[in-house]
Amino acid sequence: MTRIRLPDALTLSRLFFAGLIMFFLSVDFTLARTSALLMFIIAGTTDYLDGYLARKYYGSTPFGVFMDPLTDKILICAAFVSFVELQLLPAWMVVLVIGREFLVTGLRLLAAYRGHIIPAGRWGKHKTGWQVVTIVAIMLGLAVRDDVVAVYYPAVLADYRMGFSYVCYGLGLAAVMITLASGWGYFWQHSPILRQQ
Repeated sequence: MTRIRLPDALTLSRLFFAGLIMFFLSVDFTLARTSALLMFIIAGTTDYLDGYLARKYYGSTPFGVFMDPLTDKILICAAFVSFVELQLLPAWMVVLVIGREFLVTGLRLLAAYRGHIIPAGRWGKHKTGWQVVTIVAIMLGLAVRDDVVAVYYPAVLADYRMGFSYVCYGLGLAAVMITLASGWGYFWQHSPILRQQ
């Protein structure tokens, strides 16, 4: 029986962390939001570690090349969907983010079928970076709101919630704009693949 390699195990662990993040963002008990933030940070660390270990010691495999970006997308989408449930982001924003990920993944699969590899571009990296910043900032704000302000400063909770909602909307809007721009860039750059018969 083939043993799973450490980088691949770390990659798959992000599916587990995605579930934990959704759990901690959906329940209401002390330090739940802080736990969600911690899970996201640990998951991000596994993303760095699996790439480092694959490059340094284990080498890349088709499984890792395919699953690494896929688990990253699932992790990010899990956080954004949870924000909709918490009424921190409107659903249309998250639909656009998820839709872009599906479309670009489909483009990559089509390119692979036709013998082309589409690497991560500069705008794709900017997109991922801003999505991570958005998620961490919103989770940090949630942790402060529910684990600090609500417990120790309940008198200012209403004002905090109002200001926080504007911050979430602004961050989400910026993330959507960068996400859509990066998706358009992929399709524009690789449009010859779509025109192949």
